[in-house]
Amino acid sequence: MPVFSSPAILLRRMDYGDFDVIITFFTLKKGKLSLIAKAAKKSTKRFAGILELFSVLEIVAGSGRNKGLSVLQEAVLKQPFSAIRADFRKTAYASYWAELIYNWIEENFKQASLYRLFEHVLAELDSGRTAPAVLNILFQMRLLTLSGHRPNLIDCSACGKALENIKQDHIVIDSQRGGILCQNCRTGAASGTLLGKGTIKQLLWVESGDLAKATRIKFSQSAIEQGTIFLEEFVCYHLGKQPRSLKFLRQIRNTVA
Repeated sequence: MPVFSSPAILLRRMDYGDFDVIITFFTLKKGKLSLIAKAAKKSTKRFAGILELFSVLEIVAGSGRNKGLSVLQEAVLKQPFSAIRADFRKTAYASYWAELIYNWIEENFKQASLYRLFEHVLAELDSGRTAPAVLNILFQMRLLTLSGHRPNLIDCSACGKALENIKQDHIVIDSQRGGILCQNCRTGAASGTLLGKGTIKQLLWVESGDLAKATRIKFSQSAIEQGTIFLEEFVCYHLGKQPRSLKFLRQIRNTVA
């Protein structure tokens, strides 16, 4: 890989040997990228104190002498987001988002919109301006849309009846069929979560458009609870497994509750 530079968010780090560290970044220019930071554990100048989870850096990377992982040559800290790592609840949310990106996105596949989404929710989480549960809904809805797994909340996934023509106040959404089901089509659904029509409309409002405006949408407590249950179930179904960080996040939520 030729030498390149890019803004990057640190997703994961793993010790390698006595002194090196393998780091996975989510970069603006190349998407997910794993690099080796040579002598990172003993360096007192090049990387000291900046290779922390969720931090935003400007990195410079290039090919090493041998085939294999490219080498992290330089890194400059841009946004530490230290308030996230200082709060176990915020850490749990950020870890869940980072694991979703790590598992869902292929290496060297540019995802500029997803990068900006991730940076935005981390900044809001760090600042404390927006409730973590609301940011969690925003992130998951937009991740599903950007990854091509957008839930169908517009009309019945079986017969096509429009949402406004479904009379029930609470509507079943079936992960297997990928969207909502009307009363006539919900019989025999393999799985399903009930969503109020108001919750569905709010989910539709946050899935696209300006990020700042979407972040300011006011969710009722019931909409947060319904949206959280639905999205985490829907994400796990399409990911094909439950992220380990989600189990931790749920434990933290139960403890706080």
